[in-house]
Amino acid sequence: MTTTGLTTPWDRIHAHWSARTWLRTSHVVTGLPIALLALAVIVGLTALSVLLVWTVVVPLIALPLLFRSVPMFTRLQRARFLAFLDVDIPRAPRRPKERNPLKLLVREARTGSFWRQLAYHLLSPLINGVGFLMVIGAWAGGLVAAEFAVQGWIISESMMIAASALAAVLLLVTGPWVAHGVTALDTIAAGALLGPSRSDLLVQRVETLQESRAEVVDAADAERRRIERDLHDGAQQRLVSLAMSLGMARATLTDVPEPARRAIAQAHEEAKQALKELRDFVRGLHPAVLDDQGLDAALSGIAARAPFPVRLRVDVPERASPTIEAIAFFVVSEALTNVSKHAGASGAEVTVQRAADRLRLVIVDDGRGGARLGGGTGLRGLAQRVGSVDGTLDVDSPQGGPTAIRVELPCE
Repeated sequence: MTTTGLTTPWDRIHAHWSARTWLRTSHVVTGLPIALLALAVIVGLTALSVLLVWTVVVPLIALPLLFRSVPMFTRLQRARFLAFLDVDIPRAPRRPKERNPLKLLVREARTGSFWRQLAYHLLSPLINGVGFLMVIGAWAGGLVAAEFAVQGWIISESMMIAASALAAVLLLVTGPWVAHGVTALDTIAAGALLGPSRSDLLVQRVETLQESRAEVVDAADAERRRIERDLHDGAQQRLVSLAMSLGMARATLTDVPEPARRAIAQAHEEAKQALKELRDFVRGLHPAVLDDQGLDAALSGIAARAPFPVRLRVDVPERASPTIEAIAFFVVSEALTNVSKHAGASGAEVTVQRAADRLRLVIVDDGRGGARLGGGTGLRGLAQRVGSVDGTLDVDSPQGGPTAIRVELPCE
C-alpha cells in the first residue's frame, strides 16, 4: 500500500533542510546587497537633485536617471524572486516609450506604480537587513554552538557539551523557519509594491478588451470584404451570364410559340431584377470602390444614387484604416437612407474631414427634424457601429429641422 506525505523522521528532517530551504537562504543573502545598492542609487540621485537644484543641469540629468533606475532595480528584484522562490511577480502595465526626458518625468511622477516601486526599494533594506541578520545569525550561531560542543567533548566538559549541543540543535532547527518567515514577508511586500495595483489591472483589462474588440471589428469587416469578393466573382458573374443568354434568346427566338416567348421574356426580366438586387446587396456589404479609390469616390457614388440632391465635400489628405473607412461609408449611407425614408428633405449636405487622428463626419438635411437616438433602430444602429471603434455620434434635430448628425472616428 502506498502512502502520501512524510511518514518517517528522516523524511521530515530531509524536508526541513531541503533545497527549498537553501534557496530561501540564498534569496535573503542576495537581497541585502541588491537592496543596499538600490538605496544608495536612489538616495544619491535624489540628494544630487535637491542639493544642486540651482545648477538646473544636474537635476535634469539626475532625475531621469532616478526614474529609469527604479524600474531597473524592480526587474532585478523580480528576477531574484523568480530564481530563488519561483515566485513570478506580475509586471506593471507597460507604457509607451518616451524619449523626451521632461515628458518622461511628468508621466512617471503621475504613475502610482512608480511610487509603489520606490517605496519597496526604500523598505527593502530594512526587511532584507533584519532578515539577513536573523537567517545568518541562526545558521552561523548553530555552527558556532556545534563547534563549542565538539570542543567540550574534547576537553570532557559535560555541561559545555549539553548547552552547546542544545543551542546548536535549536538554532539549526529554527534556521529554515526563520528563512521561510523572512522570505514570506519579503514576498508579501514585493507583491503589494512591485506588482500591478488594482487600478493597473483594471487599466490593463480595459486595454485588452479594447484590443479584442478592435480585432473582432476588423475580422468582421474583413469577412464582409471576402463575401463581397466571392459574390462579385461568383454568383454575380453567373447572373450576368444568365441575363445575357436570356436576352439573346429573347431577341433571336422570334419564331417560337407565344407562351414560350413570354416565359423567356419573364425569365429575362427576373434575371435582371435578381442581378440588380444582388448588386445592391454586394454594395451594401462592402463597396469595392472603397478599397480601390478611397472614401471620396465611394461617397460620391452614394450621393449620386440618392433620390434628392446631396452636396458632398471630402477633405481627407491621408486615408484612415480600412475598418474606419468602412464605418464612415456605412454611416453616411445609412444616414442618407434614413433621410430619404423619414425626413421628407429636399436636399442634404455631407462633410468629411480629417483632423490629426480624428475623422469627422457631418450629415445635415433640411427635413422635418425630430430625430432621436432612441427613436428607432436606424440611428441606434449607427451609434452602435460608431461606438464599436470608440467613436462618438451626436444628433441635433429640433422639430421642424434641420437635422445634423455629427460623428467622430479615431483614424487608427
